[in-house]
Amino acid sequence: MKSKANESQGMLLFRLSATQMFAIGTLKVREIVPFRHLTALPGSHHTVIGTANIRGITTPVIDMAKAIGYMPVSKEEYESCFIIITDCQRKVVGFLVRGIEKISECDWRNITPPPETLGTRAFLTGVMNVDNKLVQLLDVELVMSKIFPMPQDKLHPILADVDREKLKPMHILLVDDSSLARRQLSEALDSINIPYVVSSNGLDALEKMKTSAREGRPFDIVVSDIEMPGIDGYELAFEIRSNEPLSEAYLILHTSLSSAISVDRAKQVGAHEALTKFDATELVNAMLRGAKLKLEGEHVRLEGAVE
Repeated sequence: MKSKANESQGMLLFRLSATQMFAIGTLKVREIVPFRHLTALPGSHHTVIGTANIRGITTPVIDMAKAIGYMPVSKEEYESCFIIITDCQRKVVGFLVRGIEKISECDWRNITPPPETLGTRAFLTGVMNVDNKLVQLLDVELVMSKIFPMPQDKLHPILADVDREKLKPMHILLVDDSSLARRQLSEALDSINIPYVVSSNGLDALEKMKTSAREGRPFDIVVSDIEMPGIDGYELAFEIRSNEPLSEAYLILHTSLSSAISVDRAKQVGAHEALTKFDATELVNAMLRGAKLKLEGEHVRLEGAVE
């Protein structure tokens, strides 16, 4: 089965140094523009070099190299640089990079976890080989979290006691390749004392679901990222719906993509909802909708989701 995400999802390859290539998924990218005049933004994070007016939107521009620990881009280099305009986590942001290589088709199954030799401080979710060169897939969510910290009211859900009791008996699986996202998800549910299981990729999540179903306790609610190495969230949803013992899970696709993902597209692969990261109360309310269906004994599988 070919993932519906992979049909349109490529990788934008770019350089932050003379030798090392990095990548981000094209679904996060609005456009690429040559460097343009920036307006200083007093009091901003030290990696924000200014703002640019991009199609009528005042857009903060981040020195991506500096943000992840590489040599900052000097002002003398600016004119040869490009700005990648992204739409991620409900925020339009520009990333200044030293060079654009190309947009490459990508099979997300070929992306592997970053090697331990790169260290725990690396802002990576995976690595891949393109034209015999190692390309590092950036964890944009982690970069953004360091520069634009999430407000506490978005991280901790507001939940009534009666609703908490509806969620507690649910068998919940959280799936995300970003260490930051897993931490946010875990902290959100820990803060309201809701048990859960965590997985760092789609293949592992699918195995956990199969094992749990064989043991007689299938997962009731699955919250999954979309862009993941191995199999992505769309493909995971499709596989769950195609596997009868797993198919009654309430599926929520939870993504940093702000505009490209719609509920209609989520339903095409058998998911019930698509939410933009990160609003803990919004997420928990979606989980409550699933819990309500499960507690009322309703069939959760969407009709016509798998063809």
